[in-house]
Amino acid sequence: MTTKEHVLDPTRDRHDDAHLTDRDVSEIRTMNVLFLCTGNSCRSILAEAIFRHLAPEPLTAVSAGSHPAGFVHPRALALLEREGLSTEGLVSQSWNDLPTRPDIVITLCASAAGETCPAYLGPALRSHWGLADPAKATGGETEIEQAFRDAYRIIRHRIETFLALPLPILAKDPVRLKIELDAIGALVPDRPLSRRA
Repeated sequence: MTTKEHVLDPTRDRHDDAHLTDRDVSEIRTMNVLFLCTGNSCRSILAEAIFRHLAPEPLTAVSAGSHPAGFVHPRALALLEREGLSTEGLVSQSWNDLPTRPDIVITLCASAAGETCPAYLGPALRSHWGLADPAKATGGETEIEQAFRDAYRIIRHRIETFLALPLPILAKDPVRLKIELDAIGALVPDRPLSRRA
């Protein structure tokens, strides 16, 4: 249960103030975020691209998988390009091949959330932001495309909410930061976000 100091208000639309101020940025040390899925071909790839697009320089993100598929889903790449986000450098990779040790690990699928991470990920703060895998969507072209758009919209909303947190304060309080991240993992936007890049 959150304390009275809990700053996350899920009823408030954070899209307009999702970016940290210059002063906030100057007070944050480097924070490395790992978005983790089993296959690292779709949801975690979307999260990495969105985070890199929205986050200020002291915050970095990569994605990886415990059993990487070895390819990025073409629909995920096409969606990112339509949204105006860079796909440069997006690869399906193993969590054993990370360039740096993450400070925060965010799992996006239930199987990854339940797996035992490698020892070097042990100190990282972990949170679960589960959502359905659009790569497993069934139906016609319209239904499958909508599943990808829904996943993108949910992930972007959660990342925008994350970036609206008072991160310079929360970075010094990992217990409170985890409470906030876990709460974000339950958020689903009640309306489509604007397509503003």
